[in-house]
This record gives sequence, structure tokens and C-alpha cells, in this order.
Amino acid sequence: MAFHKVERTYERLNFIDSEVGLVRKTREIPQSMGKDQDNRKIVVGGTPFPSNDANVEGLVFETIDITDDEKRPGSVIVAGRIIEENLPVTLAEEAKTALEKRGFIFV
Repeated sequence: MAFHKVERTYERLNFIDSEVGLVRKTREIPQSMGKDQDNRKIVVGGTPFPSNDANVEGLVFETIDITDDEKRPGSVIVAGRIIEENLPVTLAEEAKTALEKRGFIFV
């Protein structure tokens, strides 16, 4: 599947504490995760994937514009050291617990 379009850049706080132990996997990011921003559907880096609850698998690695696609491949962090206060959303307690069991360390 090829993607040909001009992409904008989006600023975000760095939420990754260290690249040591950082593990990423490719997942299909659904458009339903996108939030409206400048007439675009954007999934911000650091967003819990697929949901902010006990079913969380990881955190979206980088901001993705998903306006034109129903699903789009994206990188999801499945283990690593994360600066919790720099995440774009507050993690639900059950999500944080699930992520810690998967190998996340929050600083």
C-alpha cells in the first residue's frame, strides 16, 4: 500500500525518556482514534493504542494524519521508558497498570 501526499509537521513534547529498551511494533491505526485538528484527523504521538483502558497495547510513537485513510500503518511503542507528564493525554490507572506489566517504565 503506497501513500503519496504532502504531510504537515506537528509539534509535540518529547515523551520518550530513553531509547534504551524502546520496542516498537507496526500496527494499523484506525481513523476512529483521530482527533479533529485544523480540519484533519490526527492521532498524536503518545496516544494510548487502541484505547486508554486495560486493553491498551502501547503508545503511538509519532503523530499520524489519518484523514484520508480508514486505517493506516503506524509505529506503536510496546515497551520502554516514558515521561508520563509529557503524554498528550492522562493515562487511566488501569491503562498505566497494563502498560507497566508489558514492560513500560514511567518517570
